[in-house]
Amino acid sequence: MTVASVAERLSGRHVLLTGVTGFVGEALLHLLLSDVPGVRVTALVRPKGSTNAAGRTAALLGKPIFAPVVEAAGGVEALMAARVGVLEGDLADVPALPEGLDAVVHCAGDVSFDPPVDEGFRTNVLGTRDLVRRIQELDDPDRRIHYVHISTAYVAGRRRGSIPEGTVDHDVDLEAELAWGLAQRRQIEHQSRSAFVLERERRRAERAHSRAGMLTAASATEAARKEWVKRELVRVGTERARSLGWTDCYTFTKALGERVVEAHAATARVSIVRPSIIESALVTPHPGWIEGFKMAEPLILAYGRGELPEFPAAADTIVDIVPVDHVVAAVVAVLASPPEVGAPAYFHVSSGDRNPLTFRQLYDNVRAYFDEHPFAAGDRGAARLPDWRFPGAQSVERLLSTSERAHKVADYVVGRTPRSDRARELARKLDQQGRRLEFLRRYLDLYHEYAQAELRFSDAHTLALFESLSPEDRERFAFDTAVVDWAHYLREVHCPAVTAPVRRMDEARRARKRNADLGLRPLSGAGVSTGSTTTGSAVAAFFDMDGTLLSSNVIETYLWLRLREQSGSERVTELGRVAARLPGLVRAERRERSAFLRAVYREYAGARLADLEAVADAHLTDHVLARLSPDAVRRIREHRAAGHHTVLITGAIRPLTRPLAPLFDHVEAAELAVDDRGVCTGYLAASPLVGESRAAWMRQYAADQGLDLGSSYGYADSHSDLPLLEAVGRPVAVRPDVPLFRHARRHRWTIVDWASSTSTTRTLNPAGDLS
Repeated sequence: MTVASVAERLSGRHVLLTGVTGFVGEALLHLLLSDVPGVRVTALVRPKGSTNAAGRTAALLGKPIFAPVVEAAGGVEALMAARVGVLEGDLADVPALPEGLDAVVHCAGDVSFDPPVDEGFRTNVLGTRDLVRRIQELDDPDRRIHYVHISTAYVAGRRRGSIPEGTVDHDVDLEAELAWGLAQRRQIEHQSRSAFVLERERRRAERAHSRAGMLTAASATEAARKEWVKRELVRVGTERARSLGWTDCYTFTKALGERVVEAHAATARVSIVRPSIIESALVTPHPGWIEGFKMAEPLILAYGRGELPEFPAAADTIVDIVPVDHVVAAVVAVLASPPEVGAPAYFHVSSGDRNPLTFRQLYDNVRAYFDEHPFAAGDRGAARLPDWRFPGAQSVERLLSTSERAHKVADYVVGRTPRSDRARELARKLDQQGRRLEFLRRYLDLYHEYAQAELRFSDAHTLALFESLSPEDRERFAFDTAVVDWAHYLREVHCPAVTAPVRRMDEARRARKRNADLGLRPLSGAGVSTGSTTTGSAVAAFFDMDGTLLSSNVIETYLWLRLREQSGSERVTELGRVAARLPGLVRAERRERSAFLRAVYREYAGARLADLEAVADAHLTDHVLARLSPDAVRRIREHRAAGHHTVLITGAIRPLTRPLAPLFDHVEAAELAVDDRGVCTGYLAASPLVGESRAAWMRQYAADQGLDLGSSYGYADSHSDLPLLEAVGRPVAVRPDVPLFRHARRHRWTIVDWASSTSTTRTLNPAGDLS
């Protein structure tokens, strides 16, 4: 008896697909269009941003893997007109389905292992229920729609041993859990606004950001609250899942989604396909084809970079991997073989039962690949590969916890170290190490359950389906995972595919580094292009003084001025007095810079302002030039040459800025209050411009002068200057302290190193050369 081919059985069929913009859905659409020419597809696609569903589908069909099909059809538009319809909508609100459907394949879903609990329930349970409801609206007893549900083999949860292809045995109350899961966001958002959470996050933010200002700290508090909500939504979902016997919220909600499907199966044709860990294609559309990073890729890449010292798995535990082309080939075969009404069919698409791959074999093959094709580690040659000993989950946890504690201590120390090139380099390395530890913590926590899972998914139904196909279809729709040669797949197909884009990015970074101009980039033209508008004099450059232009500070400058007027014994006495006050001043500076400045400026009480200005004019220029960065002067002149408005904004008292005044169009400095005799009272005429007050002044000044802050530049060195830098569109961190250095790196701001002058013989002439 001749067996009808898959293509013949599906010819003329109208199939609705969900999730075509995802990894599995895209592969399935490609296989149907390429190898089942008689099938017609409607894709349920949600709009994204300004792109509607049809536009997203057209962009999908424009990808290289669809090129042969598109060319044969005469273009994307012709292919869509003939074979690919689009239904705009998503699982949050499934629209009415088109008439005349023969089958629905549901590939869409939240595939993250740790989704926020409400999102997991909304997508994997509620979305599935809404789709099934729409199918039931169309279902006709004389024309039953075949519903194919793509689930996961890991709905088995934390069971052990052989897992049959059938319903998962549990008595969880679906409705109660769904109501609980959907209610969690509202409850956790409410908890996040409790005094307990807010006080904790506010105190942390104020410790880190109070020098920049209370609004900066408030913004950081709110960001921390939102981050707490995200973490808590993940945590409660994971804990609820594990309390009921599942590994995580993903497998829990997928299992409950299956209950929805099984209820539908009582009066419908239903097939449930459960793949294991889906990875790159073995053959089709081409070896190694993969979209995005799946479960194993981050771990493979981290190992290749020498950043994954161990893994919490037993060497002989099976890691159940299946190539994506095997998964979608099995789905097409299932689609062509609808079961009877009321008798749902289950299929595991997995490898562990008949072709097991252990973690030891996975490690050996990945290591062999990187031994032959190593990642470069900067100038040090190949990255050093860790030797995995598989010591057990507890040993790996102890190693990670010890490293996290050590990093926390080191981070605390470096965060309070005086600024220097070494401090910034230590901070950079600590940040890099911190990102690695965060990566390890996230993935080890996430995959710990899977690494410990002693499961063997029986695929007897899937094998029987494969063997029922004709010899030609077995070759065309290959999904017998027993034929996969793991050494070949891992070393020659999968690892090359997942490392290729990373190697390209690494090479691009090295090329940029080789071609980078190590000096300051000159400003070109009389204006700065901002989109379609070019501004000239509307652009400003705002400069901080101490620590940015000068390697100086207000205490040093005060002593320089004061000691000039004193005898030897008086100088010793004054130095001792200031030294005794120094610890308190340092604490004040770390807590609130304006209080620190006020404390220092109290020392000017009794001095005549005219005398301070005379000393500044007669003697301060040499002191300033000895500490003034030539790079800074060059940069100021470049801005002036480009027609930009240059502004010095500082908390230093005005007499100290007099030597720099010729460089700037405007100088905004602290003004000492004087009595009617011109004698300094020890107070300021107005609050010093520090932290957020600088940004407020800049906005007002820009409005008054017609300046465009979005196109303007800011230069500063301290975390307390964060508001100044955030107020402009082009911030530059100059030899920054560690907190600002970290912020600048996170936000990809320009960081420059302006060395101080080593000469005391330079003269200041803004109109000429600095020589």
